[in-house]
Amino acid sequence: MTWLRALREIVRSGLTIEEARLEPLLALRTAAGLAIIIAPALWLASPAYAASAALGAYSAGASTFQRTWRPRKVIALGAGAGLALSTFVGYLAAGTLVTFLPLLAVWAFAAGMTWSLGSTAGIVAATTVGSMLVTITLPTSAGRALEHAGVIALGGVAQAVLILLFPIRRWGAHRDALADALAAVADYARRLRHDPTAAFDPEPLMTARDAAAVTPSQARTRPTVLHGPRGLAERILPAVAALADPDVGAPAEGAGRDRARELLGAAADVLDAAARSIRRGTPAEVPPESAEVLRIDDEHEVLEGSARQAAERLVQSLGEALEIAGSGSTRVSMRSRTRGRTPTPDGPAGTQFLVRPTMLRLVPVVVRSVRRELRPDSPVFRHAVRLATVTVLGYLIATRLPLGHGYWAPVAAVMVMRPDFHRTYARAVARLAGTLVGVALATGMVRALGPDARLFGVLAVVSAGLAYTLIRTGYAYSQCFTAAYVVFLLAMGGQAWEQTVPERVVLTLLGGALAMLAYVVFPAWETPRLPGRLADWLAANGRYAAAVLRSYAEPTREHRADVRRAQLASRETGAAWKEAYDRARQEPIPPRGLTSREAEEAQEALKRFDRATMLMKSRVPRADSTFIPQAERLAEALEADTAQAAVDMRGHRNPDWGRVEEALQEWPPDAVVDPVLRRGAELQQQALEDLATAVSRTPLERDIGSAREQQRARAALAAEGDESAHENRGW
Repeated sequence: MTWLRALREIVRSGLTIEEARLEPLLALRTAAGLAIIIAPALWLASPAYAASAALGAYSAGASTFQRTWRPRKVIALGAGAGLALSTFVGYLAAGTLVTFLPLLAVWAFAAGMTWSLGSTAGIVAATTVGSMLVTITLPTSAGRALEHAGVIALGGVAQAVLILLFPIRRWGAHRDALADALAAVADYARRLRHDPTAAFDPEPLMTARDAAAVTPSQARTRPTVLHGPRGLAERILPAVAALADPDVGAPAEGAGRDRARELLGAAADVLDAAARSIRRGTPAEVPPESAEVLRIDDEHEVLEGSARQAAERLVQSLGEALEIAGSGSTRVSMRSRTRGRTPTPDGPAGTQFLVRPTMLRLVPVVVRSVRRELRPDSPVFRHAVRLATVTVLGYLIATRLPLGHGYWAPVAAVMVMRPDFHRTYARAVARLAGTLVGVALATGMVRALGPDARLFGVLAVVSAGLAYTLIRTGYAYSQCFTAAYVVFLLAMGGQAWEQTVPERVVLTLLGGALAMLAYVVFPAWETPRLPGRLADWLAANGRYAAAVLRSYAEPTREHRADVRRAQLASRETGAAWKEAYDRARQEPIPPRGLTSREAEEAQEALKRFDRATMLMKSRVPRADSTFIPQAERLAEALEADTAQAAVDMRGHRNPDWGRVEEALQEWPPDAVVDPVLRRGAELQQQALEDLATAVSRTPLERDIGSAREQQRARAALAAEGDESAHENRGW
């Protein structure tokens, strides 16, 4: 992608309205927390204390809208404590640049490194840097600084108390994550009706698993409905894939295919009903015709063999999902009537849960995460270096300009900077656009209303409430009301709009420009890392497939546990590849190691490989099944070849699958092998061959491919320019 096209996409992305569900009640509660902390401070103390209180309450409230699985009140308290600490420590060192600048650099670097813990930690930590820059200008002594820090912390306490007293959709985020996972499997079942070999994106299941990890205190209060459906979704997924596959499931045409389509459609209806039930906390309601379709009759059932077995497993799992979702009677009517078997669940819900460390036990986890990212090629480390440099440089430049409130420049830079190129630039554009509109609107109101501290305090709270309401619709639109909130807050303190408005616009522009320039000077491009990411995914997929094959060779409880661990590792590396690939497509640099076409073809090949493994996993035998020696030899060959191929791909060498081919040739045609296992192994071999075709090229061919990729990009850009010129002539 060229720079011109990348900048076009950045502007479009920064100003795009995101389709997200608004949460006005949450916004109202958070704005109320801001109001009940500003009003007493303004009435009993002074506008300066009211500004500190507003900063703590506003930032703590905004942090609760970040996506996190910890209780919102804990996030609010943590944000308030961090803001208070940064304010007090910053003031102690703010006497001279010799002490303040090193502290600012270290604090900003630490805030950047917290991205190793996730986006929520990184965003909350960035607000503490802004707090250090803003509030050190308010107090006049160490005692007053301590008072301001206490008022800021009180803002976080106020938000936490409101969350405790007025809970809104308790466990709502966890319900949404689980419901999204079930809905994703339902959508996959519908797609399989028309495309029997479609691939599945496991991201919703990964999110649901992340949400399922709870602390011991959360485990005691978690609703029962959140205990079991995620595991059922994991079992339903391979069942629908096996049922739809024309080679191991229903036949490609005829009555069997029609019956499979009916079952897949009914399964999608049931999963959607279970998702709605979990999301809303109401009993599941399934259309009667769907429940009727899911009845399996021994005499009239047209499905046979492995397709019949997949259908029975699917119906059994769907009944369990509905029972957990609160519709026990539906399960009886849908239960498989073949030979009178009664489904046996894996175990009582709630006997085990995924452990999330408490806040006190999080310290060693933080240390390990940060230590892993302390390397020069880490995007998080590079982000921390950029953040520290830009914060100090922005502060120095802004303080030398003949403008007040110089902290706005580094604050703007800190709040827009992200570890990747596209989001940093898009947020810079969004912040400037939102600031211009918000400042213009608020300035007009300040001029029309005249000086009135209490009225401006009310308008500041209203603006904050609107910012909270729109916080998930796009950064530009929430920033518009955030900018208005700041203008009203300064007007409440007696600041003249003639001074604050030009300063805010110019310094925001300066901060955004510094943030964008920093990424150009010290980037962390994902494009050169694509071969390594792809190699990691391939190796993890190979270990996952080998674990499944070993479960065929020797079905034991230990091997089943190995399959689950390998599957999770495969999904994590696949998600890392997808994130890197999406970022690389938005970067304005030429392809290195993999062209976009090669990367896309390799991605599709590994998706097919993963789907073949999922089909094999759907028929893993029971513990009392016979030993299959061919599966063990294939597992060893597959694991060895994929591991070596990953090394070769990192070194830009062509992969080879000699061991896998030899292991498959040892399978005699008349050997007693599960047809699903045999077909899965064939699909895996074909997917590996397609992967080798995608990435195996001579160095000269690779250079020519990169040049052609750039030529195609320039041709596409020229075509866009010609089309735009034609449209302009038409107007």
